[in-house]
Amino acid sequence: MKADTDPATARQAGPGAAPLGVFDSGLGGLTVVRALRAVLPHEDIVYLGDTARVPYGTRGAATVVKYAGACARQLVSHRVKTIVIACNTVSAVAPEQLRIDLDLPVLGVIEPGARAAVAATKTGRVGILATPGTIFSQAYTRAVTTLSTRTEVFGQAAPLLVPLAEEGWIEGEVPRLAVRRYLEPLARAGVDAIVLGCTHYPLFFSLIEEEAHAMMGPDVRVIDSATTVAAETRSFLASRGLLAPPRERAGTMRLFATDVPRSFSEMARRFLGDEQIPEAEQIDL
Repeated sequence: MKADTDPATARQAGPGAAPLGVFDSGLGGLTVVRALRAVLPHEDIVYLGDTARVPYGTRGAATVVKYAGACARQLVSHRVKTIVIACNTVSAVAPEQLRIDLDLPVLGVIEPGARAAVAATKTGRVGILATPGTIFSQAYTRAVTTLSTRTEVFGQAAPLLVPLAEEGWIEGEVPRLAVRRYLEPLARAGVDAIVLGCTHYPLFFSLIEEEAHAMMGPDVRVIDSATTVAAETRSFLASRGLLAPPRERAGTMRLFATDVPRSFSEMARRFLGDEQIPEAEQIDL
């Protein structure tokens, strides 16, 4: 089930035949992969989870850029046609540098989420649940205000959700109490749209939506960053003539992890809802 990354084969079949590259600090980016597979079922995907250095959200910007560069270069070695950064922390600080260094299309998750939030809000008050690094970068504030100067952005760091997701604690009283605590400041701010500004957070989508509706009313919108970036990735590939060519088979997947690949594979099957995905391969960046 390994993606065909041979450059000669890719050239013969056209640029669309090359795989998509996706990376994240760990497992959370698999929410983006799941969304990509839903809208781009024929695309081959190479995914890298930097599980040895997760989480990125508590790291400084320079460290995140360095880690992101190592991940992206590994994906480039597999002849990917486009890189999707399935990490809000990296999307906040590294895309432009990666585009310069790699001379390759690099898509992040900040702008798609910002556009969805501006479209969803009726009160002009948008909340962002994200890691401390993403909140501190103010990347969502810049992206939203670029689109709408009348929209206010209220950021709330939710650092506990990443390790809970990595441990598989996505249900029960522990994540519920954490979600409730993180939503309280956004409820006081009167937001009516909440962006899940970390690709780990869609794993808690139902829980966050339930608590948000209980605290803020049924009209509050919770925006899944994974589905928004998947939709924009499809549009981007179509506009550049980079969609996978029509074929009968579904796209393949290749998984890499920088630590504990067996555990990674087990969690990946749970997150993707697919028992047929390949075993993760361990690499050293």
